[in-house]
Amino acid sequence: MNNDTRKYLAHCLAVWEGDRPPSDLAAGRTYKELYSRFVWDGGPLKDLCQYEPPTGRIAAYSAALLERWPNPTGEEDDHPVWEDGLVGNEVGPLLCIGVRWNMAEEVTEFAVQVATSMGLVCFDVSQGKLLS
Repeated sequence: MNNDTRKYLAHCLAVWEGDRPPSDLAAGRTYKELYSRFVWDGGPLKDLCQYEPPTGRIAAYSAALLERWPNPTGEEDDHPVWEDGLVGNEVGPLLCIGVRWNMAEEVTEFAVQVATSMGLVCFDVSQGKLLS
C-alpha cells in the first residue's frame, strides 16, 4: 500500500472512563461492550443502544484534542487529521477516534498523554493494544 492510499485509511482509537483493564484482551472486551452498548446501531438489537451525551471527562478530552487539531468546518472535503471528526463520536463514557494513517503516530502519542493525564483508558482498536 503506498502513502497516497494509506493517508485515506483510518487508524482507530477508543478512549473511555473506567478502570484500566489488566490486559490487551480485557481492554478489547471492554471496548466491544461499550461500543455495543453506546454506538452500534444496526441489526435487530439497535433499539437496545443507549444514546447519552458525553460525560464531562470525555467532553473535556475531546476538547483538548480539538484544541490541537480542530474539527473539519464543512468547507473542507479532506481533513488532514480526523477521518470523520470528533464531534458526534463521543457518547457517554466513550469516544471513538478515526485518525488518518499519515497522522496516526503523532495523534496517538498526544491522545495517550492526554488520556493518561485525565485518568482515562486509551485503546488502539486497530492494533488491539491497551495504551493507557
